[in-house]
Amino acid sequence: MAPPGSAHPAFGLGALTIAGGAVGYFRKGSKASLGAGVICGGLLISSGVLISGEHQYEGHALATGTSSIMAFGMGSRYLKTGKVMPAGMVAALGVVSAAYHAKKTLEWSA
Repeated sequence: MAPPGSAHPAFGLGALTIAGGAVGYFRKGSKASLGAGVICGGLLISSGVLISGEHQYEGHALATGTSSIMAFGMGSRYLKTGKVMPAGMVAALGVVSAAYHAKKTLEWSA
């Protein structure tokens, strides 16, 4: 059975985050990029699994928290460096993802 539509953003951003961390490691040797990408991406994929099951509220809440951490962390890096890639892009995706999952968390809390 296919996962519900609201799980797709979590799976997609999770995979993209892991891939971005791997690219950062292989291009620049950044272990921090790899670690953060794997951890945040893994949490987002885990939230997608929760959303696909019987734990929609918990899954969306986890995705909201993870996306918010990504948005704040990379947002502050963007403000320091002014570089859109990757800091600005990850911060923007984090903001959009956090807003979406916060909305879904509120829907499932009622």
